[in-house]
Amino acid sequence: MNALVQNRSDFLDRIRVLLTALVILHHTAIMYGADGGWYLRYKASGVASALPLTLFCAINQSFFMGMFFLLAGYFSTRSLAHKGAWQFILDRLLRLGLPTLFFGFILGPLTIALAEAGPDQSWRALWWYLVTHLSFNIGPLWFAYALLIFSVIFVALRSLFPNFSWRVSGAVLQHRWIALFAVVWGLAAFILRLCVPTGQEIFKLQLGYFASYLLLFFFGCAAAQERVLEKIEKAVALPWGCISLLTIPSLFIYAILAGALRGVPFHTNGGWSMPAFAYAMWEPFVACGIMLLLLWRFRVASHVSSAWRAVAPLCYAAFIIHAPVVVAFGVVLKPLQQELGASSLLMFGITGLASVLLSFALAAVALKLPILKRIL
Repeated sequence: MNALVQNRSDFLDRIRVLLTALVILHHTAIMYGADGGWYLRYKASGVASALPLTLFCAINQSFFMGMFFLLAGYFSTRSLAHKGAWQFILDRLLRLGLPTLFFGFILGPLTIALAEAGPDQSWRALWWYLVTHLSFNIGPLWFAYALLIFSVIFVALRSLFPNFSWRVSGAVLQHRWIALFAVVWGLAAFILRLCVPTGQEIFKLQLGYFASYLLLFFFGCAAAQERVLEKIEKAVALPWGCISLLTIPSLFIYAILAGALRGVPFHTNGGWSMPAFAYAMWEPFVACGIMLLLLWRFRVASHVSSAWRAVAPLCYAAFIIHAPVVVAFGVVLKPLQQELGASSLLMFGITGLASVLLSFALAAVALKLPILKRIL
């Protein structure tokens, strides 16, 4: 996730900063009552907190990790051309494999210890127990693990089919092609979830979400040579932004009409059901508009602060570090929440902001070490 090639566009780095912050806020929202899995979870203080937190996470889930894979694929093509296959794979093993192992055996157990240590138990003792018993927890580093697999597949396909044209042009930035891409994405997600529902892990990966990740990664690979992501204009982005805005409430309106508020089951994680199909199609039509808007708006932005350039190299390290940071704040601030009777929404704001700032601050400290700077 750090700079892979020279002369990369600054606006894509700024998008990575935003996406990294959203990942941290996403996990904070789950901790305070949104739907999803996380190390530490508190019950939402009421519907007024639970609904906006869940909506925030649902919108994030539709696009943010997929966009990470899109950008990763976009720079993988140039990196592979610059380094060659073997050096590219070795680089991926260093930058993706080592952080995954470090999180899995060190930071993952730390996060579990912080979340699960009781009032009469030392989190340090529990952490040491988990580390010495080689407990492995991949946590958010599933992304690096999956990206490593995608990178190996990409190199293998390039080697097996050297004459295949791995490129698309700016001509794909037409409404009909974007709509077709969204439909293929939705259908692929629905079909995949017939076999692997969302929430179910196989080889430590929630494969139910991987239809979009694969499509976006390989589209990024194909779009790199023609710099397609740098050609998105207002005439394309704005209409799809409107489609996204109109699509967002549609799933929730459908759920209400289907009786979800009255307790009628509304399962969207997979299977032959209309809610599962609706959710599978809802995701791409929300995500495409958001991604196109971000790619266009960040590229044409004027008077960009120099702080973006300073923060951008810290994204990957902040991503790796954030899990124990979020959980530590959740534990430390719990007495404050109880004493003040603060709502989950307020605690999300306080904890989320603090977690973003501290994660990036710790990343800056970590990158002062030459060995970590080379990896991250």
